[in-house]
Amino acid sequence: MQIIHKIDDFLFTLFPKLRGGGGGNSLLISELENYYTFGPFTPKVSITEDWVTITIDTSTILLQENDYRKTVALCEKGNYQEAKPILQNLIENNPTNSEFHRIMGQILSDEGHQDEAINCLIDALRWDSKNNWALLMMGNIFAKFKNDVPTAMRYYDQALVVNPNDNITISNIGANLMQQGKFEEAKKYFWQAIKINNDYPNTHFALGMIAEIENDLQSAFYSTVQAIKLNKNKDVLYQNSVKQAFEIANKIIVATNGKKIFREYRHKLEFEGSTEIDIIKDSEILTAAKIEFAENHDRLKHILRFKPNYLAVEHLIMHELVHLDFVIQARKVELNQLFTSTQQHKTAFIKILQPSITKLQKMKISEDAISNFCNGMFNGLNLQAYNTPIDLFIEDFLYNEFSELRPYQFVSLYTLIQEGLKAVTDKSVIDFSPTMVISKSKIFNLVNALQFKALFGIDFIKDFNATPAELRKSEEFYIEFLEYKDNRKPGEEFELVLHWAEDLQIDQYFQLVNENQYRKGSDIDSFMTNFEEDPFGIEEKDPFKEREMEKFQKAQDEIGLNMAVVMFMVDALQYFQDMPADTIKKIAFEIAMQGTQGFDPNQKNYIIGSIANKRFSGYHILAYYYVSWMLAIPEMVSQLHLPFEEEYKSALTMFKSK
Repeated sequence: MQIIHKIDDFLFTLFPKLRGGGGGNSLLISELENYYTFGPFTPKVSITEDWVTITIDTSTILLQENDYRKTVALCEKGNYQEAKPILQNLIENNPTNSEFHRIMGQILSDEGHQDEAINCLIDALRWDSKNNWALLMMGNIFAKFKNDVPTAMRYYDQALVVNPNDNITISNIGANLMQQGKFEEAKKYFWQAIKINNDYPNTHFALGMIAEIENDLQSAFYSTVQAIKLNKNKDVLYQNSVKQAFEIANKIIVATNGKKIFREYRHKLEFEGSTEIDIIKDSEILTAAKIEFAENHDRLKHILRFKPNYLAVEHLIMHELVHLDFVIQARKVELNQLFTSTQQHKTAFIKILQPSITKLQKMKISEDAISNFCNGMFNGLNLQAYNTPIDLFIEDFLYNEFSELRPYQFVSLYTLIQEGLKAVTDKSVIDFSPTMVISKSKIFNLVNALQFKALFGIDFIKDFNATPAELRKSEEFYIEFLEYKDNRKPGEEFELVLHWAEDLQIDQYFQLVNENQYRKGSDIDSFMTNFEEDPFGIEEKDPFKEREMEKFQKAQDEIGLNMAVVMFMVDALQYFQDMPADTIKKIAFEIAMQGTQGFDPNQKNYIIGSIANKRFSGYHILAYYYVSWMLAIPEMVSQLHLPFEEEYKSALTMFKSK
């Protein structure tokens, strides 16, 4: 088959790269060869005066194309023994085809016959010196199997001459050098690939690996997060990048003194706010970290408490300090707002809980337990309404102003996202919660997940099983935050608190009051009764539980029926249902052995070896602990010293009613 074109303006219209005449006949031939090449079959291009002729060997293509495709498919499956005879026949019938030789070279190399592979690749390059894959393979063989880097570099460099802007080829060269432990040479190619295309995740991932090997952990974390953020698919590279990010972050947390991160910032806030800040260890607080504002406790100092054994707690300490920073800024312009709620607000909220209350009453749940349930729903939604917008600003500030904190922030926020996800998708929770409350809570959690995706690339959005309306609303909120974040003025975060609450029609459950006006007309004791307990410690007091958290045993006596434990016990009863007693006993003993050092109700990520693919919070594992012993060794339950008799009775009632 022949195709003939006149060399004129119309040809340049068909092939715009030829316009201008630069490069002469060589450019014309190259462009037409590239266009009319079919798989491994390259046409013959000739020029006679003002005409160019493209000769395509269609008969050969028709005869050999099926065998070529079959050979490629067999090679992809690693079936070389079946592929080689077919490929050898193709070479004998068409020895001028460079790609046939290249594939044979690849097969031989994979089989361990490197010298024979080199001979085939040389043949491939003799017929087509621009065969990029043949050049790349030659470099790989000399670097990997011959330990001859200078020769390998000659082939690599020639591959770059052929495709100087092919970042993938350049990255592949770097990857092969990295596998040989030649990190400096590898980095040269990776950085060249980055300059060509900064959006290729594989290159960033490789740079992260090298930086980790070289113990440059901050650079390793940065590059690995870039690989996550640039990967649009949850493929193997994505999974490996996430794993690598956690490994590096945990190395940084273990190897560095996180206190150095917040000490200087604390001194800055002490100066600006004219109030000292004590940062102290406290294993008995309800949350991992919280701040007690001096004004709210009639003290001369702010006190920031933290649990010393909480992973990445330095991030939460910094979170609390940034909140104080925002308060100081807002106070300077007299715009700081106090988040308050009254019995009237709660009464309005309780009305929407009536169906759930009725359901629990029919299940013979005690009035105290129902009251705790209602308080938890009310407090939880209000906390989200207040915290979510402000926390977005805080986390954005931390990410941009304290890059060394990012590994801590990554681990900590990941844990919080997981907790939020469980709270709005766990069947044992949502079965007893009003749909409206779950929906509003899910929107707030989705906003946090959107920010986490933007900061660190990990996408949990689909895991929330949100409705289109919920997802749309969360995206609207996040876009509104983005409009504020770069030019936020002191106190503007409170505008989002109100805007979002109004949009979700939950603004009738709380009130924002200007701090100056409030303090002029109220005493501190009545003021304290209007605050809710904040998981981040943003505002100190829960209006219904003002006393400090004491040790676990005493706390259980004070709060009565623990609904969280009840729900986790229902989960445990479902898990152990129909399980042989011996198996339950094995799990019971395993939990007991693990618990010899004690379980922290506020700790996360406990693992039970006998229960695969499941992580437990403190209360969750305590519930499994109690239930497993009640089912397998009931006569010994009293030895556990867990005051969960009433919780277990309630859980049995709920379980049997399903």
